[in-house]
Formats: sequence, structure tokens, C-alpha cells
Amino acid sequence: MTTPAHLRQRSEDLAQALPPLLAAAEQLAQTVLLGAHGRRRSGMGDEFWQYRNARPGDEARSIDWRRSGRSDEHFVRENEWQAAQSVHIWLDEAQSMDFASTDRLVTKADRAKLLSLAMSVLLIRAGERVALANLGTPPRSSELQLIRIAEAFTRGGERPDYGAPEVRGMLPHARALFVSDFMGDIEAVTAQLTKAADRGVKGVLFQILDPQEEAFPFDGRTIFESMGASVRHETLKARDLRGRYLERLAERKGRLQDLAHVTGWQYRCHHTSDPAQAALLWLYGALERRR
Repeated sequence: MTTPAHLRQRSEDLAQALPPLLAAAEQLAQTVLLGAHGRRRSGMGDEFWQYRNARPGDEARSIDWRRSGRSDEHFVRENEWQAAQSVHIWLDEAQSMDFASTDRLVTKADRAKLLSLAMSVLLIRAGERVALANLGTPPRSSELQLIRIAEAFTRGGERPDYGAPEVRGMLPHARALFVSDFMGDIEAVTAQLTKAADRGVKGVLFQILDPQEEAFPFDGRTIFESMGASVRHETLKARDLRGRYLERLAERKGRLQDLAHVTGWQYRCHHTSDPAQAALLWLYGALERRR
């Protein structure tokens, strides 16, 4: 029987493989919690934030008459927005994410899991609710939710060659993070991102690539095969394909940038040869930014 203690031990075992980034995540969380991540906004909270000039459409009951009585203008008292936000994370579990060009580099999947888990730690420690879209469960803010997410990263099962986002269950006006190499069907990404945007969801398209996928350093006879072996191509002149490949890759990245722009999202491409800490810092800042 699987007990909470057993789940925690397994999550801690997983965490032991990621000490540098988890340590950085804890430090970032403490810094953010001392600041104002997602909190210094006007809304339904009880804590006073600021006065602002009354605007057309403000109800009379929202005007602070005591403060307004000391001036020739009317002022509205705004309170701090204290409702926790919901963040949905979709992590590409397809076989294409298993690629690493050398033993010195982590796979795209390992980097994606590391960043997604670190983001979950930061967000939950800051009081936000987090959901892993792959689990199909609602957003929660608890240590147990971190264990569920960590457990999801260790499960097996049948996987396609390439993945596509899943927005089913995403709450309206929530935030989202899509982590993938985005090497599969771009139309599927477009359709799901459009659905999310229609619900008022804003977020980040975070593309993870191996540096070899950017450089295409192949020459002579080469066999190209997808990680799931569903796609295979053999050529005697790999160098002749380099120009066309790089052009297609640039088109794909441009398409993702355009999608992000028209839906109010943000886009970033990260390479597994780059520091994970820098990616985490950028991601956390990107999800905090409001449009």
C-alpha cells in the first residue's frame, strides 16, 4: 500500500538528483515571498494598499469620503489582491523529449521535468495553486501537490513520438506554462493555445532544444530516426540538408513567437547546454509579468 510517507520519500529521492536547482528554487522562493509576487494588486483583500483618484464608473460606495474630504477630488480606497492565482503546467511527455546528443548533456525531458518541478516549488511556496495538466487534476497549493507532480514525472506508460498541449480543465483567466520541444504538429499547438487564449489564459511557450538540433553538425552518410522510430530517413549527403533544416527550424520558432504574440503569451527557447538556473529565473519572471 502506498502511504503519504512513502510518497514523500520517493519525492525526496527524486529531489536528491537535482540539488543545485532545488536549492536555487528555495532561495528564489524566499526572495519572492519577501517581495510582492502576484500580490500587490488591487482587489478583494482586506489589507489596505493605496488610494487612487475616482474614475467614471466607480460606485459611490467605493469612494473613501474621509480621505476625499481633505481634498477637492474624490478618492477610492484600494485593497491588496489576496486571492491565490492558478497556474497550469503542461509538460511534453513524448518520446522526442528523450533526446540528448551526448552523455555530457541531460535529455530535453530531464531538463523539462527539472524546471517544471522547480517552478511548482516556487509557485506553491509563494501561495499559488499549481496543476500539472498531464494529471488532469485541479490546481492545489500544498506540499502534497508537489509530491503528486514529482510522482507524475516517474511514471511510465505508452508515449507518442511527438506531443501536443492539453488545455482541458484549465481555469478561465489562469496562467499556464507549456514546456516542450514543439517539434510535432504545429497545428495542434495552435488549436490548443487558441482555446486557452479564448478562456483568458495567459502564459509561456517554453521550447527546449538540444544544441545539436540547432547546429545540425551532420555530414556524409547519416540515418535520421525519431526517438520512437516512427520516422526514418537515410541520406548520403547530410550536409546538403543543413540549409533546409535550419530554415524549417527558424520557421517553426518564428511560428511559435507569432502565436505567443497574438495570444498575449510569451515565448522562449532554451538549450539543454545552458544553465537551468537562468531558465528558472526567466520563467518565474515571465509568469509574474502581467499584460
